[in-house]
Amino acid sequence: MAPQQRKRPRSRSHRRAVVTAVAAVVVASATLATGPGFAAGAGVAPATDPTPAPTPTTSVPASAAPLPAMASAAPGPVSPAPVTPAHGRSAPPAFGAFLDSGPLGVARMAQLSGWLGGTELKVAHTYLPGNRWADIEGVPGFLDVWAHWRRERDDRMLVLNVPMQERNEDHVGDAEVRSLLARGAAGRFDQHFRALAERLVELEVPDTVIVLGWEMNGTTYTHRCGPDPEAWKRYWDRIVTTMRAVPGQKFRFDFTPSRGRDAVPWTQCYPGDDTVDIVGMDSYDQPTGLSFGEQVREPYGLQEHVDFAKAHGKPISYPEWGLFRNGDNAEYMRRMLAWMDEHRPLYNTLTDYCPHGVWQCPDNPRSARVYRTALSGRTDTATPTPLRPARPRHPRPVVTP
Repeated sequence: MAPQQRKRPRSRSHRRAVVTAVAAVVVASATLATGPGFAAGAGVAPATDPTPAPTPTTSVPASAAPLPAMASAAPGPVSPAPVTPAHGRSAPPAFGAFLDSGPLGVARMAQLSGWLGGTELKVAHTYLPGNRWADIEGVPGFLDVWAHWRRERDDRMLVLNVPMQERNEDHVGDAEVRSLLARGAAGRFDQHFRALAERLVELEVPDTVIVLGWEMNGTTYTHRCGPDPEAWKRYWDRIVTTMRAVPGQKFRFDFTPSRGRDAVPWTQCYPGDDTVDIVGMDSYDQPTGLSFGEQVREPYGLQEHVDFAKAHGKPISYPEWGLFRNGDNAEYMRRMLAWMDEHRPLYNTLTDYCPHGVWQCPDNPRSARVYRTALSGRTDTATPTPLRPARPRHPRPVVTP
């Protein structure tokens, strides 16, 4: 997408948001101990956004998304007609939804499953805040509830977006970004990613999918690629090598640009097959007036994504997708679901809050009906596929200058 069409930066999660999320872990952890049905009776009323920003967010830290008020009623922004699951269909790809970065995101997964007639969400998706390095290391308590959910069943997948720089949404200028990329490529930040890897192994989620430096082809983030693509690629390699050197890890690294050209072609940022396990894409229904067919055919669009991944022998993913600038677009919802059924991504996670979502957002009833009809009552959802390591299990040592 063109730079002027990009999403607004996610509202930053300040220190108090992290503290709130950590405090909530105590309550959520006790709730989770009761098993998959822990959220029964703890319904969610639909979120309201009376004054939406013109360019809403997509990968929100814990306090950024509009949060539904807790209520005793069953969740759901719309009341579609009863859904009769179609029999004989192939299993849909493993899917989930981003529902909140903190413990509420885990609780809402069971509620969304209920809205879908019991279809199980196999994928949980959250984001590390990018304010300070301590956040990127996985501040104690923040990931515990997500790890608990993942450990409950072997066929589940945890997807974690990891910033490559602190102050990740502080509008840092290109000159400073170039300097930071050079420092990262030289190993100055290795210790932070080693600490994160050790934290995830300690939490017994060593197979977490790491969406590292997402949407690097844009202008929003301090971890963007454009100011120095070659240094960015070396820095990516450095991070992956550092995290793979931690004993017990089985991480999979997901290279995920936004759809379209944006500030730079995302192919210029691809670090190479040795340090990439999955080729993802964040793909929203934008810009205004762009049809789904045009989203497929545009330069660096959906078709090029699929072709690129195939040429490099990598599975695809859609960590972020959903509605955006074309409103309640049922045709987009139908065709995006059909696209994923055809191309079989390793996983996909719908961004579910206004304006992108269909469950927590009452503004999209027609699209909600399409999504609910397509996925309701499924007991045959695909199990996330294990991947062979992209490189030997004994990674080369990292030498810090």
